[in-house]
Amino acid sequence: MDRAAYVAMTGASATLQAQTAVSHNLANAETPGFKEALANTQAFRIQGAGYPSRVDAILSDVGFNSRPGSQQVTGNALDVSLGKDKWLAVQSADGSEGYTRAGNLQPTPNGQLLAGGRPLLDDNGVPLTIPPYDSIQIGDDGTISIVPQGQGPETMAVLGRFRVIEAGQKQLDRGADGLMRNADPQTPLPRAMGSVLKTGVMEGSNVDTAGALVQMIQLQRQFEMQVKVVKTADENAQAANTLLRLGG
Repeated sequence: MDRAAYVAMTGASATLQAQTAVSHNLANAETPGFKEALANTQAFRIQGAGYPSRVDAILSDVGFNSRPGSQQVTGNALDVSLGKDKWLAVQSADGSEGYTRAGNLQPTPNGQLLAGGRPLLDDNGVPLTIPPYDSIQIGDDGTISIVPQGQGPETMAVLGRFRVIEAGQKQLDRGADGLMRNADPQTPLPRAMGSVLKTGVMEGSNVDTAGALVQMIQLQRQFEMQVKVVKTADENAQAANTLLRLGG
């Protein structure tokens, strides 16, 4: 009976963590370029001395869903949609390099270009800054050009190129800040070549809202069942103790 309570308790703990992942997905259903987090539970045999039947349930982080999100035509020159397995390099809060598919680029008042609220990096790993401009153009290879403010179209100048890397699902890990990072820092991720993005289009989140809501309900019912098993195991243990005392 103790074993039943333990298995149910560890299962309930893993279910709560899975609910957290689903809640995170629902909260980011409207976040540009967001990739759905995947979570599952699996059996794990307790190591060490004892019976091999001692098994608990743990949460298994299986990464993220790499399926492309919906494409939204905006006509905005600063909205970009990246090709398959292409990621924009940005600077994280600690100064390290992270990766995102958030294509809603925005300049700050001082001209720094942001992607998903993070400074966008150029090919040299330096945050991109753009001076005041009358028009801006982003090429499909990630080059960014502007016509300086007050100048004619003949003065269009190339400012630089976005740092765009190519990486599959297994090459990336999601950090606590929501940015992807190289799963194997010893092996640098290759720079994406050729046509890497489209402008005037933005990729939405790939979260299936209806499916996530159904999953949340299923997890809630699963949690209630596991808690009920713990309670039943405790009641059975108390009844067994009572019988033992009466028998003594």
